[in-house]
Amino acid sequence: MDAVECSDVLLIGGRSGVGKSTVAWEVSALLQAAGTAHCLIEGDLMDQIHPAPPDDPDRSAITERNLAAVWANYAALGQRRLVYTNTVSILEGAMFRRVLGEPVRLVPLLLTAQDTTAAERLAGREIGSQWEPHVQRSAVMARHLAEHAPAGTVRVATDGRSVPDIARDVVAATGWAIDHA
Repeated sequence: MDAVECSDVLLIGGRSGVGKSTVAWEVSALLQAAGTAHCLIEGDLMDQIHPAPPDDPDRSAITERNLAAVWANYAALGQRRLVYTNTVSILEGAMFRRVLGEPVRLVPLLLTAQDTTAAERLAGREIGSQWEPHVQRSAVMARHLAEHAPAGTVRVATDGRSVPDIARDVVAATGWAIDHA
């Protein structure tokens, strides 16, 4: 009987303004340069529907269905490594086990930033009336994630650091070998 190949999932979570998407793109660039097969899914796009389905007000079921559909396409192409970003992704291990099946190895990684850093970053992209509420929600979520991160979550600070430097730390946390030559 053939052994079932394990899927590896890097879950990049963190508050708004911490740099999840930017770091994930850099992680992908590092992996591409090393010839390391992987796929990248921006989790924030998995639940973009308005209004929310009546039976799914928090949009978690549509997120799971969309993730399952996208992953099925990647898996059919032989992918076994997934880089996934979403604020609360580190808290959603059960969803990934359901979608990807077993065996799966999850690498929960929490990007962190001080309130001032996150506010400065959000100021660059939140140009309308929602900047202040977004900053407030970001601070609340930072505390929530810090308190509820699962055991074994790797934490990577982003304050005052370059994106390539952060991405190298993130890739190192996965154990996915890349050639740094």
